[in-house]
Amino acid sequence: MDTALQDDACYLAMKTHDARFDGRFFTGVTSTGIYCRPVCRVRLPKRENCRFFPHAAQAESAGFRPCLRCRPELAPHSVTWSIQDASYILAHQAARLLDDPEAWGDGTPSAGELAVKMGVSDRHVRRIFEMQFGVSPVQYLQTRRLLTAKQLLADTGLPMTQVALISGFSSLRRFNAAFVEHYGLNPTQLRREGAGQPASGIAIRLGYRPPYDVEAMLAFLDKRAMTHVELISPAGKTVSRTLAVESGGERHTGWLTAQFDEPRCQVVLRVSDSLRQVLPIVIHRVRAMLDLDADPQAINALLHARFPDGDGLRVPGTMSGYELAVRAVLGQQITVAAARTLAQRLVDTFGEPIDTPIAQLQRLFPEPAVLAKASGDALGQLGIVRQRQAAIVSIAKAVASRKLQLHGGADVTTTIEALKALPGIGDWTAQYIAMRALRWPDAFPAGDVALHKALGVLDAPNRARAAEAASQDWKPWRSYAVIRAWAQL
Repeated sequence: MDTALQDDACYLAMKTHDARFDGRFFTGVTSTGIYCRPVCRVRLPKRENCRFFPHAAQAESAGFRPCLRCRPELAPHSVTWSIQDASYILAHQAARLLDDPEAWGDGTPSAGELAVKMGVSDRHVRRIFEMQFGVSPVQYLQTRRLLTAKQLLADTGLPMTQVALISGFSSLRRFNAAFVEHYGLNPTQLRREGAGQPASGIAIRLGYRPPYDVEAMLAFLDKRAMTHVELISPAGKTVSRTLAVESGGERHTGWLTAQFDEPRCQVVLRVSDSLRQVLPIVIHRVRAMLDLDADPQAINALLHARFPDGDGLRVPGTMSGYELAVRAVLGQQITVAAARTLAQRLVDTFGEPIDTPIAQLQRLFPEPAVLAKASGDALGQLGIVRQRQAAIVSIAKAVASRKLQLHGGADVTTTIEALKALPGIGDWTAQYIAMRALRWPDAFPAGDVALHKALGVLDAPNRARAAEAASQDWKPWRSYAVIRAWAQL
């Protein structure tokens, strides 16, 4: 498809305010110097005044400022995948690392550190990044920081210094200078007058692209919810839970509530004040938990023919990769209900109490350091068999010592191999963790019996191998195919 036809398609999406394209491109309007999302409700600009950019960083690099009405920071991230072009894969892995605040621990990302993490030279990572995105890694990261700050300025009443530090700026002076340089505005000018905040906590909005089967997502989470830690309200379209986040050598505990606003294709997130210092991490985890950055158009183009009823299904993620890994081990070879019972016993015995304004939320999931020291007798009394006891303790020790990273910024291949090296963790468990905790869209637990039924390979001599072969046409979206296959059953 040539550029003119692509631009015409973008203009048509703008004209119809098509939310399916939200975050997939941004429109710079030369007559105003502002760039917008395709869902923006301002007066449609003339076609000749529009320039289209795949990423916000490209629009800002070209000299455009973000629209104060449609707010580009609310757009879902553009997550695209390829299994063929090595440069494409490398560039998008780099962007994924820059997007994930947890990938950098207590440090600040730089082009040099990015190159080290990816095992290539500084020059090479800059070259392939600019080739794919049209901007340098530093420009891309700066745009992410500015848009994060803009969202906090617009939606919260946080002090300016806290907004600067939370967004990744080293000082208020650098923060102010960056805003003036990029937007021609002082940060205080971006405060939305009268922006209401809840009686407790911080409220912000997160966008997603339709279609989204909210009912299916909530049903999946509700079936697995642990009392006192999670509260799912299908009627209220709400997910609430407690959580602990470690950052900068400090542990922050609190609660959150995420409510779907389907008419606006948004999630209204409310986070306790105690988590304000780690707000970008919380936002990133919520986006991952609810799979808000999925691109249904690209996924459905490949999977719709085989799963016509699954266009709105997403891959449920998690607020804690460590927690998900422990629960995956508990769920080995037993029903979902039985696994939930074991997880509940674990929380009731080892979970830390916490006070929240939500009466049903009273405990935190056990910390890695706690389960790392749990005795076999203590775990056995909960009904956890010896093999799974060893797996749980091993996971907890690896996470507590930071030898194992279980989040979207972790290297998938290395992490899967590290998981499989632990006692009691096979390919099914490692692939399941990769699907939900590492956010790998091409995870495939080939040994899953439900998948064998869905793929019709129950009579094959080697079911796992037959399932693997049958799944090749679904690359690179096999995680979504798995969710759709399970839904069919």
